[in-house]
Amino acid sequence: MRTALFFETLEDNKVRCNLCNHHCIIPSNKTGICGVRKNEGGILYTLVYEKVIAQHVDPIEKKPLFHFLPGSFSYSISTVGCNFRCDFCQNFEISQYTRLYGGIIGKPVSYKDIVKEAIEYKCQSISYTYTEPTVYFEYAYDCAKEAVKKGLKNVFVSNGYMTKEAIDYIRPYLHGINVDLKAFTEKFYNKHCKAKLQPVLDNLKYLKKVGIWVEVTTLIIPGENDDPQELRDIATFIKEELGPETPWHISRFYPNFELLNKPVTPLETLQKAYYIGKEVGLYYIYIGNVPGNAQENTYCPKCNNVLIERYGFNVLKIALNPDSTCPYCGFFIHGVWR
Repeated sequence: MRTALFFETLEDNKVRCNLCNHHCIIPSNKTGICGVRKNEGGILYTLVYEKVIAQHVDPIEKKPLFHFLPGSFSYSISTVGCNFRCDFCQNFEISQYTRLYGGIIGKPVSYKDIVKEAIEYKCQSISYTYTEPTVYFEYAYDCAKEAVKKGLKNVFVSNGYMTKEAIDYIRPYLHGINVDLKAFTEKFYNKHCKAKLQPVLDNLKYLKKVGIWVEVTTLIIPGENDDPQELRDIATFIKEELGPETPWHISRFYPNFELLNKPVTPLETLQKAYYIGKEVGLYYIYIGNVPGNAQENTYCPKCNNVLIERYGFNVLKIALNPDSTCPYCGFFIHGVWR
């Protein structure tokens, strides 16, 4: 175990965890909502430091990040645990491990070995993904700091529920983030995630403000967050608060975990969301979990030529000028390209 960051000791040996916006008040010998931060005698400890449950070499497109070093590989890691309880989670076996099975599992891997392996596998970045990276923040932070020393970039794939204090702490070492904006109603967040919407919206704006590259993903679940007005609200928020250059990934839902009574998202619903985003004025919109569809490609917002051609997680072509402009019309294409 290692002493955690971001907590304060209260009376009766309770602690308040200030890592995420749950701000759990944790009695002694108990854990917070995430299940991986434990109070022992008024001191908060992380139970998952250097305990890896998953590590893979992934295309950066799998995160998904489409405007961040496209065609590169990202060394991807996670521990068990999550501060959300999404009933549709595709990685529930590890994200909800402590709640479902009890205890902590993971292979001991030092942060220096993570960075060393990333370099050996010729990755250009390290992604903290699969589960919520906020809950293994201390481990992610040490990895990220070491990665920067070695010339690598760092990426979070996150629900966006961390505190601003945590963002500020890791900001010098965090280059990109994909945030799940799961819906645009408090009702959805409360019902399906046991969380709140507003902190996610606030953090998205703050991440953009402090200069971290942001992409947004919305998993569209039939009957839950697929109302056209709600989709328009999401697209409008992205445009007005984050900027039209912020990529929006619209992802197809497949029944999983506890949400097995919903159908697969119809392709027409995804296309409708795509056109809503275009009507609102977003530059870059992508349809995910439908390999081979035309909306996997990056198009120039001005001349509509294909600039990055993809099939699934594979990049087939990149056509950008060295100054990140469109070779056909000169429009500046936003992203982290090198």
